[in-house]
Amino acid sequence: MKKIFSMLLIALMLCPVGANAKRQKKPQEVDSLGNPIKTGWNFGILPSIAYDADYGFQGGLLTNIYYYGDGKQYPEYIHSIYVEAAYTTKHHGIFRVNYDSKYLIPKHRLTLDATYLPDAMCDFYGFNGYQSKYDYAFSTWNQNPAKMPDSMAYRSRVFYKYKRDLIRVAGDIEGTIYKDLKWNAGIGVLGYLVNDVDVNMLNGKNQYDPSLPNYAQRALAPSSVSPGLYEKYRDWGLISADEARGGWHPYVRAGLTYDTRDKRQGPNKGIYTDLFLTYNAAFNSSYYGNQAASGFNNLQFNFTFRHYVPVFKDKKGIQRITFAYRFGTQNVIAGRTPFYMNSYLNTLFIQRVYYEGLGGGNSVRGLLAHRLNALGYLFANVEFRFRIVNFDIGHQHFFIGLNPFFDLGMITQPYTLDWTDLQARIEATGDNMSSYFNKDASVYIPHMSAGLGLKVGMNENFVLSCDWAMPIDKQDNSKWANFYVKMGYLF
Repeated sequence: MKKIFSMLLIALMLCPVGANAKRQKKPQEVDSLGNPIKTGWNFGILPSIAYDADYGFQGGLLTNIYYYGDGKQYPEYIHSIYVEAAYTTKHHGIFRVNYDSKYLIPKHRLTLDATYLPDAMCDFYGFNGYQSKYDYAFSTWNQNPAKMPDSMAYRSRVFYKYKRDLIRVAGDIEGTIYKDLKWNAGIGVLGYLVNDVDVNMLNGKNQYDPSLPNYAQRALAPSSVSPGLYEKYRDWGLISADEARGGWHPYVRAGLTYDTRDKRQGPNKGIYTDLFLTYNAAFNSSYYGNQAASGFNNLQFNFTFRHYVPVFKDKKGIQRITFAYRFGTQNVIAGRTPFYMNSYLNTLFIQRVYYEGLGGGNSVRGLLAHRLNALGYLFANVEFRFRIVNFDIGHQHFFIGLNPFFDLGMITQPYTLDWTDLQARIEATGDNMSSYFNKDASVYIPHMSAGLGLKVGMNENFVLSCDWAMPIDKQDNSKWANFYVKMGYLF
C-alpha cells in the first residue's frame, strides 16, 4: 500500500503538463496564501489513477482546463472544463465532460454535465439498512476451513451485485436574489439500464463447470444456477417487474442556496446551505419488456447544511486548521421511486463523478457502497482539516494536508415490509427469511464510521484525496477498513 501511495503522490506532482497562455506580470501579485496568482489558461493532462474499495483500481486519463483571465478573482476561475475517461479493475467505467462558470452568463453560475457510468457489478445489499442482513460468506470464497469455517455458505462473488449502467445529462443555473442568497434551477435526465450481472463476460475464457472441485474460484455460476440478492428480490416481489430493468427519468429541479464560503474548493470559512425540490418523471417503458415505468413519477426533498470554521492561522496569515462539517437529508414526499434511484443523492450542481448514497467513498466512508437503500435518509460528515505544508514545483502551487473525520448515515423513511407475506414468499422459493432479514432490528439505528484523509492540492482547485475509513459495525462492512483515492474534498 505504501508503494501505491508513493506512486500516486509522484504522479500528481510530476505528471502535470501545464500551460499559461498569458505570462504573469512582474512584480507578481499574490493571493491570500502568499502564492503568485494564476492568470490566463492553465491545464494539465494527468493519468486518472485512483482507488476505491468498492470499485477497485482505476486507470485512464483526465484533464482540467482553467481560465483565470487577469487573475483578479483567483483562486476562483472564469471557466473550468473537466474531461475524464477511465475504467476500474472491478469493471466500472467513467466517461465524463463537465463545464462550470460564473461568467459565461453574467451574474449567473452555469454547470453542464454529461456522464456515462457503466457498472458491471453494482452493489446491492437489500432494503432498510440493518433490517437486511449482510453475510460476507455469501460472496467470499476460501478453501481453507481454518480461515472460513462456513465456506459452504458461499453463493457467488457477485451475490451482492447487479448490472447497472447510468447515463446522466444535466444543466444547472444559479442567480442572485440578494447578496449571498441565490436561486437555483436545473433540468436533466437520468437513464438507468439494469440487468443481471453478465457472468459470461466476467468469466472470460473460464467456463462454468460444477464438476470441477474449485469452480467457485475459476468461474461464476449463472444467475439461473446461483441467483444473487437482486434476483431473489425480484422473485420475492420486493423489486417489481416495472423497475427491475431500469428506465429513463427526466427531471426538473428548483431551490435556494445561501453561500458565504471564501472559495468553492476547500473553503476555510463560511456557510453553504441549500434547500430544493426535484420532480422525477418516468416517460418511457422499462428497458427490457413491456412493463410500464410511468408509475414512478415522484417528488423528492433535499436539504444540506455545510459550515467551515477557521481554527488557527500561522504568523504568515495562512489558515492551518479548519473545522468542517455538513449534514443533510433526502426524502420522497410524493409518488414512488424505483429501487435503483434510492441510491442517488440529488445535488444542485454536478461537481463530482459520483453522487451515490448512502455508504461508500462519496457519502459515508468505510461503509459498503449503497448499504442504506431506503426512500429517505439523513447523513453527516465531520472533519478537521490540517494544512501541513505549502510548496511550489515550477510555477505550480502545492499543499499537503491531513483530515481526521467521522461519518454517519441513518434511514428516516424506510420501505414498508409485510413480514408475514414476505416470509411466505421466501419460503415458497425454498429459502429461509432469517438468512436475509432481521425484522427485529431497528431501521433507525445510525450507521457510523471514522477515518483519516490525506490531501495533496495543486493551485487550490486540483486536490488529490486519499481517505482511510473504518466502519463501527461489521454489518456495514466485513473488512476492518476501506481505502479511497479520489479527486477533491467530499464536501
